[in-house]
Amino acid sequence: MIRVLPVVVELFLLVFCLIDCIQTPDHEVRNLPKVGWIILIIIIPLVGGAAWLVAGRPQRSSGSRVPWPSTATAGYPEHERPQKRALGPEDDPDFLRQMAASNREQEDLLRRWEEDLRRREDALRDPDGPQTTNEDTEPPTT
Repeated sequence: MIRVLPVVVELFLLVFCLIDCIQTPDHEVRNLPKVGWIILIIIIPLVGGAAWLVAGRPQRSSGSRVPWPSTATAGYPEHERPQKRALGPEDDPDFLRQMAASNREQEDLLRRWEEDLRRREDALRDPDGPQTTNEDTEPPTT
């Protein structure tokens, strides 16, 4: 167990420092370009990670921190923005107008189909209704 501990610490330091370096904005990285820090952390994991924590990581000023738990918004900008209620489709008058027009068109189409169906059913029930002749259904013979 004692032999594995240095490997685990080195791997943890490598992963932590690499993720921290990648997520840090370019303009906040100190002393080297961001790519230089990433290469240093990967090639020399223990020394590169320690160097990143000491010399490359941006300095966090303690004045900007909000003590936790806080009654403030804890620095999250999404809580400080004025809240606008998102409008759903049921609140959009244009959408409702389009839906009403579409409903009317569908109802008209359905009414025409029903009338056509009733007319056809009545024609089938009525023996005196329009009869089809053989001329309409059979091809002409030569």
